[in-house]
Amino acid sequence: MSVLFTSISESNPVKLDDAQKLLDPLGLTIDPAEAQDFHTLLAAVHDCAEGVAALPDYQPVSDQTKYPRENVRRPSEEEQVFGHAWAHRFLIRGTAQGGPLAGKSVSLKDVIAVAGVPQLLGSDIIPSWTPNTDATVVTRLLEAGADIHGTSTCENMCHSTSSYTSAQGTVENPHAVGYSAGGSTSGGAALVTAGLVDITIGGDQGGSIRVPASLCGCVGLKPTHGRVPFTGIASGDAMNDHAGPLTRTTLETAQCLDVISGYDGIDDKSLGSQKPGSTSFGATLQQTSDRLDGFKVGILVEGFEHDKVDPNVKNLVLTATRKFKDLGATIEEVFLPDHYHGPAIWTIQQRIAGAQTLLGQNTGRRGLYMTDMERARLPWTDDGFQRAFPSTKNVMINGLYLMKQFPDLYGKTANFGRYLSDKYEALFEKYDVLVMPTTPVVAPKHGKRELPLESLKPSMGLTINTAVFNVTGHPALSIPVGFAPAKEDNQVMLPVGMQIVGGLWQEEKILRAGHIWETHYDWKKMQYTTDKN
Repeated sequence: MSVLFTSISESNPVKLDDAQKLLDPLGLTIDPAEAQDFHTLLAAVHDCAEGVAALPDYQPVSDQTKYPRENVRRPSEEEQVFGHAWAHRFLIRGTAQGGPLAGKSVSLKDVIAVAGVPQLLGSDIIPSWTPNTDATVVTRLLEAGADIHGTSTCENMCHSTSSYTSAQGTVENPHAVGYSAGGSTSGGAALVTAGLVDITIGGDQGGSIRVPASLCGCVGLKPTHGRVPFTGIASGDAMNDHAGPLTRTTLETAQCLDVISGYDGIDDKSLGSQKPGSTSFGATLQQTSDRLDGFKVGILVEGFEHDKVDPNVKNLVLTATRKFKDLGATIEEVFLPDHYHGPAIWTIQQRIAGAQTLLGQNTGRRGLYMTDMERARLPWTDDGFQRAFPSTKNVMINGLYLMKQFPDLYGKTANFGRYLSDKYEALFEKYDVLVMPTTPVVAPKHGKRELPLESLKPSMGLTINTAVFNVTGHPALSIPVGFAPAKEDNQVMLPVGMQIVGGLWQEEKILRAGHIWETHYDWKKMQYTTDKN
């Protein structure tokens, strides 16, 4: 406390009634006899804050001499693909000849910091801001020899699993114009699926890697919570933050995971991860048998029986799952009714923490805080709020309401999340992996910016099988397993994703299952059937 009483500056702006004004919205009052003392204390903390604000920030240094940013630009219409899949184009060359990702081309979801490259976050609530540091995953990709070709469009503030909400424009599904590419890693999924880049690094807080992978027809991995440092990536809720790769094959996903995983000395979420460079997921897949003898696969019944799961999707994923038996695995049905609680637990967590993040009030983690971004976007203005997509407005409104009416609820979701995690872990003592549809339907048609309910409708229900594993932290892989017809047109065939989930820190098992399945079967030749047998 002594630091607060050195002196009060003459220029201090705190007024006598400011302390009371801060308490007015809470219905609290200051005893008049105490008012002067609280004014003095508030003025002192203001001076303390001014002193801290004047200190230099401490950001990781981006090596732009070794890794210069070439020709940073917003893409022209001629450069754009699949509508508006690119956010910014540039080139950063990896220099490690013979590195594990040498020659690989990469895009980054436009929430991943790249020093000197404006970041849009899919929004126009505020002008773009320009990071002064590189995210950990960016540095690791470059050190492994990969070339980064740009940032790819993400959905508006990452608050959607559709692909029409970005203020920069709609992203089209690579298989059919007019249909969703999924979100919020929308642009990257389209680029990878089309072969325009080899790898996209996405962020997943409810399905934002796996949903677009499922709808577009590529591989997407949400690793175990903390496996990949989230340093330098815009957060929604630290409890649900995950970063991971989207690629065209499980082997490429494994090779990328080897590069980007491991504690970086900054992000406390990755404290439990192995030493960087110590994993060998890619090499293990290349050396493993092409059989799954002794492997136990659980068909999570609740993942198939939800009323939102389209029968064509259900039957195709069941058909794909049964093929594990031909590869030597044992297959059994597994029941976990608590699976159905996942979306509700995730919703409460994301609304409360999401609102706190939007308001600059999320605290309590050791890691890299992107202070330039906070200064750029805060405080909110009504003009900015009016430009926000309805999903962002809804997060703020819901979160403020929940914090006021249910003050203990966020803590309860954290506790119940541990309960769910323990329930799944008990299953993984018996089964190597659990399988279910990634998304309950194939890609829906794009929605329109209309009244909130209509605007949000295309995303509703897409995360019934994905969000729960953000809550529990389990690794989950989506691989394409065939095509099923669009809801609106039986002639439009769209990809179906199968989600393979493993125990905590057991990525090797889900990668093995996905790799062996895809090396034996050509998913592009598989289509739905109404035959359930």
